[in-house]
Amino acid sequence: MIEDKNQQRTPLSEYGEFGLIDHLTKNLKLNQQTTVKGIGDDAAVLDFKNKQVVVTTDMMVEGVHFDLSYVPLKHLGYKAVVVNISDVCAMNAKATQITVSIAVSNRFPVEALEELYAGIETAAKAYNVDVVGGDTTSSTKGLLISITAIGEVDAEKVVYRNQAKPKDLLVVSGDLGGAYMGLQVLEREKEVFKVNPQNQPDLSPYTYLIERQLKPEARKDIVELLEKLEVKPTSMIDISDGLSSEIIHLSSQSKVGCVLYENKIPIDPALISTCEEFDVDSTTVALNGGEDYELLFTISQDDFPKIKGNPNLTVIGYMEEEKEGLHLITRAETKIPIKAQGWKNFNG
Repeated sequence: MIEDKNQQRTPLSEYGEFGLIDHLTKNLKLNQQTTVKGIGDDAAVLDFKNKQVVVTTDMMVEGVHFDLSYVPLKHLGYKAVVVNISDVCAMNAKATQITVSIAVSNRFPVEALEELYAGIETAAKAYNVDVVGGDTTSSTKGLLISITAIGEVDAEKVVYRNQAKPKDLLVVSGDLGGAYMGLQVLEREKEVFKVNPQNQPDLSPYTYLIERQLKPEARKDIVELLEKLEVKPTSMIDISDGLSSEIIHLSSQSKVGCVLYENKIPIDPALISTCEEFDVDSTTVALNGGEDYELLFTISQDDFPKIKGNPNLTVIGYMEEEKEGLHLITRAETKIPIKAQGWKNFNG
């Protein structure tokens, strides 16, 4: 993509903090009945009546969670919203509101933040959530985004991580590993670009994988599907840190063991071909990649007929007694322990 170097750039100082908030949020509309008061006072006012309220927050830091050399700001705004809504979905809840806080250095003009907020606004519309507040402040280097998502759920429908039982089936939505390999493609092309800035990469063979990395989707549709099928998971988590890490979370909190089948893990053909190109194992990527934001959950065996054959869901294993531990059954039918090698925030 060729960048227009003559674009107008408005310094942040032209607006000031409150003027900037007004400018960036002027197009945001309130749609949720639970929103009594949104942006414009000391706090938002929400009314959930007889619902249980779920609250989750995530922070994204430039240079740690994203690289602006290949992440468009509009995509970043969209993704920042989605990763929070995904956590709400993992509680079997419906997201209703978000707050958006950013810390930004003066190397960003107003136009850059307009792009970021355009992505936030697009996600808010797509997932029908209201933006009801937040904060803006200065940063000495780079960009930080912190979004808090609020949601609602009937008390009897909320799903935690700690209620899986032995013999429950382990189910996942969608396919796994795509986001990680999308990141590997982008990182490779960044290095090529450093050597030859005139070279424009052909990313068309990797469209699906790059979209999984830059524009993931929260599986709100799976929560709605399960309700329609009258299936309430016994435990659930979203896959942000990799399948193996999330299995360990579910198992440890529910105090159960797990058997996972390698040949059942859903993998897209685009991932397989790209893994061959990069000379990496597709199962390793699917187990440890992270950022897929699919839902991983357990269900009673009695509910299997309700989900059987559904193209959105795959049974990949089952839970067993805690003393049996956590194991992967490989394609060669060998049994190996499951270990977490996914994303860790504080790796040195």
